[in-house]
This record gives sequence, structure tokens and C-alpha cells, in this order.
Amino acid sequence: MQAYRLRFWPLALIMVILLGFSQPGLSQKIWTLEDCINYALENNLDINKQLLTVQSNKDALLQSGLGMLPNLNANGTNVWNFGQTIDQYTNTFATNTVRSNNFYIASNVTLFGGLQKLNTLKENKINLLASRYDLDVIKNSISLAVAGFYLDILFNNELLDVARGQLRVTTAEVERIQKKVDAGSSAKGDLLNIQAQKATEQLTVVDAENRLYISNLSLQQLIDLPVTRDFVIEEPQLKPVQAPKEKITAEIIFDHAVKTRPEIKSAELRVESAQKRLAIARGYIQPTLSLSGSWGTGYSGAAMQVDQSVPADTIWSPIGITQQSKDLVLMPEISRSYQVKPFEEQLKDNSNQSVGFYLNIPIFNGWQGRSAINQAKILKSQAELDLGITTRDLRKLIEQSFADATSSLQKFNASQEKVNAQSEAFKYAQQKFDVGVMTSFDYNTSKKDLTKAESDLLQAKYDFIFKTTILDFYMGNPIRIDRK
Repeated sequence: MQAYRLRFWPLALIMVILLGFSQPGLSQKIWTLEDCINYALENNLDINKQLLTVQSNKDALLQSGLGMLPNLNANGTNVWNFGQTIDQYTNTFATNTVRSNNFYIASNVTLFGGLQKLNTLKENKINLLASRYDLDVIKNSISLAVAGFYLDILFNNELLDVARGQLRVTTAEVERIQKKVDAGSSAKGDLLNIQAQKATEQLTVVDAENRLYISNLSLQQLIDLPVTRDFVIEEPQLKPVQAPKEKITAEIIFDHAVKTRPEIKSAELRVESAQKRLAIARGYIQPTLSLSGSWGTGYSGAAMQVDQSVPADTIWSPIGITQQSKDLVLMPEISRSYQVKPFEEQLKDNSNQSVGFYLNIPIFNGWQGRSAINQAKILKSQAELDLGITTRDLRKLIEQSFADATSSLQKFNASQEKVNAQSEAFKYAQQKFDVGVMTSFDYNTSKKDLTKAESDLLQAKYDFIFKTTILDFYMGNPIRIDRK
């Protein structure tokens, strides 16, 4: 029997290990705040959309840079003409089918065009930088939202623990009162009141579980993670709530944020971009000087030359007689054979080049230039107003967050004192209820007051953590949860 047990032991150990690894809980991912933020930044659709905008601005910048270089274009034609036409290379009538070719290369460069191309290059460079700051704005907004939902889960977790703890106390109290009622030492009315309190607290637990589930669901949806009930976040041991060691004000935070926040940088760059757009519009009413050069050649099937390989044939034709001797006067007519001039020779003979300067002075074009300037001025004013609005909103947000953090700290301290006092009051109420000198109604009231005080304490705690997280973030610190 002992030998059988020794043989069975290795097999049992292997089965236990395999079963242990097959349990989903053992391999379940625990999501930290950093994991949630990184996942959101990689998968969020708004971020991916903004990345396309950045790429589009990169292409626009490249194109504006290449647009300052001389252009170079070439073309070639191969044409058959049927019927009578004037051949462009021989300047003679052609009545037969004639094939012709034309080859052309031309280049043009703008020497001065109101600095429009240069200002366009600068504008596109500014727009690229602004779009990158816009991307940072989206990332920051998502990161803060993730932190808020993450803390909401931690809050609902603790709230559920409080509700379950209160339910355990009440359940034990129901069992104790039930025994006293059965023994005839307590009124049944006390039992009914306690049972009603238990039912209420059971409903509170259900509500807390639902809130926890909803907060888990909201965070998964925010980071674009497929929704699953297996989603579990890390529950770090948080530092005790206390006032910051360094004295800091909303003005200090704002002064730092206005110099570093991407939304301010983006708005400032939009003003610069509008200034470049105004400079581009002013270029519409300035002269344009350009330099052009070209080379061309061609071939025509109507271009003929004497065929030297065939001897000439001379024919004497009478054209009259002399007046005195009446001798016949003859005139030679030389008959030659012709062939189409070779392709290579025609390309060489028909080659032509040109170089020229071209000056264009706008005088009147339907007031288009002036209208463009006026519109650019309006856009510049709008960009300046947007910068002012963004700065104002940032100041409001920081001042409100600072006030909320200060209020939450005060509320937390007051709630902590209230919880301490309410805990002592409940202990005293429980002692009085146990000896029968307090009604079950008063006992339940004292217990409800303690539950509410604990709930208010948790709310103030997480509200303070979130508001201080925002303030730290605007001071340039990464989003994190302070641990013990």
C-alpha cells in the first residue's frame, strides 16, 4: 500500500500543477493605472485620427519645400496627319499621310513671388508643430479621464467593502436578536426592525456591486478594451491623505502650466500660422518674376532630301528657237530621287532652345488680393481670441481644481473626525441596545449615521486624490497614484 502511494504521488503532483495553471484567475492580468493609460494611448480612435492629421501636415510641409525648387517637365508626341496641312518643320503643304514627332523639355523657377512660397513653407512647419501639440492635448485628456475612472473603481471597491462590512455586523446582530427572541428575553419588534435593516443593507450591497461593475465597464470602454467581467485593476495601498508639504498656490500652478501646456502651445502656434497666412495673402498683390528655359526638337515625315544613292537623270527639253538661225534652244531638267530625311538628322537640325524672364504685375483682378488679405486678418484675430479663451479656460480649470482639492481636504478632515465620533457613538449605542436600554429604531439610526459618515469620508478621500492628481499633472508631473 505504501509503495502504491509513492507511485501515485508524482502523478497527482503533476495533475495539481496542470489544474492550477488552467485556472483563469492565476493567469489573469492585473491592470495598473499605467497599463490602462498606455493601452488607451495605443488604441484610442481619436488619437489615431489625430496621427493621420500629423502625417498629412508632414506631407504638406514636404510638398511646400519641394515647391520652392525649379520644375522640370518633358513631353513627346507621335502624330499621324491625314489630308492637306502645313507641315510645321518644312512649312510646306502636305497632302499625304504624314507622321510627325515633337519632343519638349521645359523648366521654370520663380525668382520672386511676394515670398508666398517661403511663407507657405513656414506656415506648414508651424501647422505641423501645432498638430503635434494637439495630439498631446488629446493624450493628456484621455490620460486624466483614465485616472478619474480608475480612481472611481477604487472608490467603489472600498464603498462595497464598507457595505459588506455593515451587512456582516447587521447579520450577526439579527442572529443574536433571534436567539434572544426565541429565549423570550427580547421583543419580536426589535427583531423585525433589525431584519428590515439587514434587507436595506443587502440592497445597498447590490447597489454598490452594480456601481463597481459600471465603473469597470466605463473604464474598459474608455480605453477601447473589449468588455469582459474578468477585467481586474490593481488596488494599490494609497498614501494617507494629507496637505502638501510644499506651500503651493493656484497662481504658481497656472504660471507653470501656461508655459508648458500643449493646448497653450498649440494656440500660440495657430496665431503664428495666421500671421504667415496674412503674409501669403499680401503676396497676391505683389509682382512675380520668374525664369524659364526650354529645349525642343521634332521629326516630320514630310521633310525630304535627295537620295544620293540614285544617280541624277538629265532630260533636255526645248524651250524655243533662236531668232536668226532658227536653232532649237534646249534646257536641261535634272530628275532626282528623294527620300525622307533621317530621324536623327531631323532631331539635330530642328533643335531649338529658349531662355526668358517673365514679369507679372497684378493691376486689377476683381479685388481678390484685397479680399484674401481681409480674410487673413480676420483669421488672425480669431486665432488671437482662441489663444485668450484657451488661457482663460486653463486658469479657470486650475483655480477650480485647486479650490476643490482644498475643499476636499477640509471635508476629509471633518469626515474623519465625524467617523471617529460616529464609531464611538455606535459602540455606545450597541452596548445600550444589547442591554435593552435602546430601541432597535435608535440603534439602526446610529448605524445608518456611521455608514453615511464612512461613505462621505471615502468620497472626500478620492475626490482629493483626483484633484491633486490634476494639479500635479499641470505642474508637469506624470499621472500616477501615490503609494505607501
